[in-house]
Amino acid sequence: MSHIETWNPSDETIRQSNLFKLMQEKNVQTFDQIHTWSVQYPEAFWERTINALGINFNKPYTQILDTSTGVNNAKWLAGAEMNIAESCFKDPCDRVAIITQRQDGHTESITVEQLDRMSNRVANGLKNIGLKKGDAIAIDMAMTAEAVALYLGIIKMGGAAIAIPESFPSEEIEKRLRIGNAKAVFTQDILVRGGKSLPIYEKTCSAGAAKTILFGSKQTILRPGDLHWDDFLSADDQFKAVNCSPHDTINILFSSGTTGEPKAIPWDHTTPIKSASDGLYHHDIKSGDVVCWPTSMGWMMGPWLIFASLLNNATIALYEGTPVERGFCEFVQDAKVTTLGIVPSIVKGWRNTGCAEGFDWGHIRTFSSSGEASNAHDYSWLMQLNQPEGTAKPVIEYCGGTEIGGGYIGGNVLTRNEASQLNGPLMGSNFIVLNDEGEICKPGETGELFLLGTSIGQSVRLLNNDNNKVYYDGCPTWNGEILRRHGDQMTIMADGRYRSNGRVDNTMNLGGIKVGSVEIESIVNLVTGVTDTAAIGIPPKDGGPDRLIIFAVADHGISRDEIKAQKKKTVKEKLNPFFHVHDVVFIDALPRTASNKVMHKNLRAHYQGVEALGSPPMTKWRISSGGSTRNNSQP
Repeated sequence: MSHIETWNPSDETIRQSNLFKLMQEKNVQTFDQIHTWSVQYPEAFWERTINALGINFNKPYTQILDTSTGVNNAKWLAGAEMNIAESCFKDPCDRVAIITQRQDGHTESITVEQLDRMSNRVANGLKNIGLKKGDAIAIDMAMTAEAVALYLGIIKMGGAAIAIPESFPSEEIEKRLRIGNAKAVFTQDILVRGGKSLPIYEKTCSAGAAKTILFGSKQTILRPGDLHWDDFLSADDQFKAVNCSPHDTINILFSSGTTGEPKAIPWDHTTPIKSASDGLYHHDIKSGDVVCWPTSMGWMMGPWLIFASLLNNATIALYEGTPVERGFCEFVQDAKVTTLGIVPSIVKGWRNTGCAEGFDWGHIRTFSSSGEASNAHDYSWLMQLNQPEGTAKPVIEYCGGTEIGGGYIGGNVLTRNEASQLNGPLMGSNFIVLNDEGEICKPGETGELFLLGTSIGQSVRLLNNDNNKVYYDGCPTWNGEILRRHGDQMTIMADGRYRSNGRVDNTMNLGGIKVGSVEIESIVNLVTGVTDTAAIGIPPKDGGPDRLIIFAVADHGISRDEIKAQKKKTVKEKLNPFFHVHDVVFIDALPRTASNKVMHKNLRAHYQGVEALGSPPMTKWRISSGGSTRNNSQP
C-alpha cells in the first residue's frame, strides 16, 4: 500500500457526535471555535462536562477552579465532597458494565449492579483486614473484571490503588511498593501471555510485598498471612462509599523519566473527569457503546478505560489473552466493539500475521491509538481493516500522559482524519510548539511542545519529586504565562496538523511503555565486561514504535557476541520481558558534556545518520562531542 488513507466525516457522523451537541449549545460552527471557547472559559467548560458526565457530589463545590496561587498549583472543585467511584454506577443497574472473555474462552457479561456489589464486597473485605481511608493498596495483576472491581472497591473505601504492570520483574515491583508505601498487594499466581507463563505471585513475594491477596488457584501454597481471593472477599455486598476531598489520592501511577526512580504520580477524584472528558468529546463514546482497549492496570490507559467507559455509560470489553492473536480479533467482532484502542505494535503484528483479517468489524465507529508514534502505512491498512471495500474508519490519534490524566493532542470525529497525524489540541487544554530559539514553529518545522494554562487532571504534586521542578522549572514563558514541560517533539504539518516525533528528553516508548534511558542503563551496566552504556530510542524511517538501541563501552578482549546476548537477556529478565533490543553498538567512549552528562541527542542523531546511509550493521564507533567518526577496527 503506497497511498496514505484519509477519512472525512459524513454529515450524519457530525450531527450525531457529542461535540456537535456542545457546538449547538454554544452556537458555533467549527471545532476550532468550540475548542477556543473551552480554553477561554474553563470554568464554564468543566461545569458543562461535569454535568454531562453525571458526576455525583455529596457536598457541592463552591468554586470550579482556583488559580490564585498559580496555574501550577490549580485547585479544582473547592469545597466539594465526593467519591468518584459512585459516579461509575449510575442507573439502569441491568446495563452491561463489562463483557469479558476468560482465559478458557468463556464469555461473561457483568451488569452495573453486579459490578457495584462486587466492588462493595472488596471494600468490606479491605476493612475486615484492617485497612482504612488513605491506605495504599497495590494491584499487580492482569486487566480482568475482578481487577476492575478491586480498583473501584479500593476507591470506594477511600484508599489509593498502586498500579504495577503485571509484566514487571521483582526489582521494579519493589520500587513501586516502597515508594507508594503499600499496605497490601493483590496479585495472581501466574500470567499466561503468548505461550509464556509469568510467575507473578513469586515475583511479588521476592519484592518483599506486604500482606498479599492471591487471585488464582487455591492449590497455590501461600506465605503465612497471605490470603486467597475467595477468602478475602466479604459476603456483605452493601457499602457506602467513603466521603473524600476532590484532591484525595485514588491511584498512584508511575511514569519513567530521566532519573533512576520512576515518578510517582497521584491521581485524585478529579482526574477521572479528564479521562472521561476525552472519551466524551474526542473518542465520541456514547451510552451503550462498547469500548475495548488492550492495556494494564499498571499503565494510565487501564484506569482511563474504566472511567472513560463507565462515566459515559458505556461497556468495558476485556479479553484475557494477547491482542495479537485471532481469538482477540474474533472477540472484537462478537462483543460488537464500537471503540477499539490499540498501540502501533499491535497493528504491525496484525498486518504481519494476517490474524485480524476476515472479521465483521462493522460496529466499530472509531479506532484510537496511543503510547507510540505510529506508521502511516500500517494505519492506512488499519483504517480499511474489515470494512466494506472503499470505506474506512478514523483512527483517533491520542497523545498525552499519566501526569495529565489523559491527552493534550489528538483527533476528533468532526474533522478530516489522516493516517498517523494529529488534528490538534484537546478540549479544555492547549499547547504551543517552540523551536530552539523559543519561537512558535512554522509549518514544516519540528520543536518541543509545551502545555498552556491548566486542566483538570494535570498533576500538582509528585510523591517522590517536586512537581514544579519536573514540569515548570526552566520552561520559557509565553505572553507572560508560565508554560508546562511535557517532553514531546512535534512536527507542524503544512495544513495545521501535527505529527509526533517521540521524546525530546531521555525517555522512549517501547511497546507502548514509557521508560527512561537511565532505567535501562542501570540494568545493562550489570553485564560483565561492560564499563559504560547509553540507551536511546530510534523510530523507524517510516514512523512507528521506538526501537531500543544500546551503546556499550566494553573491556578489551571481551566477546562482543556474548555481551550482546547478555544485554538482551538482562533487559528481558530484569526490566521487561516484552522489551526487544534492536541493536547493540560498541563504542570507544560515550560523548559527554562538560558536566559529564551523556549526550543522548548526539547518539540518536549519529545513529540515524549512519543508518540513513545504508551502512552495514555497526560494530564500533568513536564519537566526540564535536563530531564523530566511524571506526570498525577491533580493540
